[in-house]
Amino acid sequence: MPKKAKGKHGLLVVISGPSGVGKSTVVKKLLSSNPKLKLSISATTRPPRPNETHNKDYQFVTEEEFFDREKKGMFLEWAQVHGYYYGTSKSFIEDQLLKNNIVVSEVDVQGAASIKEAVSLGHVKTSAVFIFLIPPSVDILAFRLRRRKTENEEVVNYRLRAAIAELQVMEKYDYIVVNDKVDTASEKIKAIINVEKERVLLN
Repeated sequence: MPKKAKGKHGLLVVISGPSGVGKSTVVKKLLSSNPKLKLSISATTRPPRPNETHNKDYQFVTEEEFFDREKKGMFLEWAQVHGYYYGTSKSFIEDQLLKNNIVVSEVDVQGAASIKEAVSLGHVKTSAVFIFLIPPSVDILAFRLRRRKTENEEVVNYRLRAAIAELQVMEKYDYIVVNDKVDTASEKIKAIINVEKERVLLN
């Protein structure tokens, strides 16, 4: 179960899952329902998609800027995913936890594993819950990847193969949520957060 941190009432909620499962959509719905939920905005070298905004969806940076931050120890975790780099800000998460807020971090499976290790080693002192979002089926996942129309068929097939491999690690998470409908998935995650927040308060 999630690691406890005595004296802290903030909570780190790590939401992960394969590419195309709808993490960003579910997270946006989740954030709109509670002002105490704060999104950890990752830095990335990936170019923005048409519907993405700098400092809202991601911090879009050059590789030089990214590795300058990495050398300064500014990332709680970072990883290379599908040819681009992603990093989670350590200071933002720590600041929000000190304010007793709930921080939502949307990361890939590599990032989630790194955050879990950092929490277990005490590199960031917090209670954390790890949630894995899965599609109703692989066929639906393939449909969602193609519907985005942000990559060619070769890239879509690569992402689909990677997604199938990532589904093998779901048992390492505290909770698994099926993203059949965005509203339903968001409500399930809200219920999980409420349970884990009470657990933190009791410890």
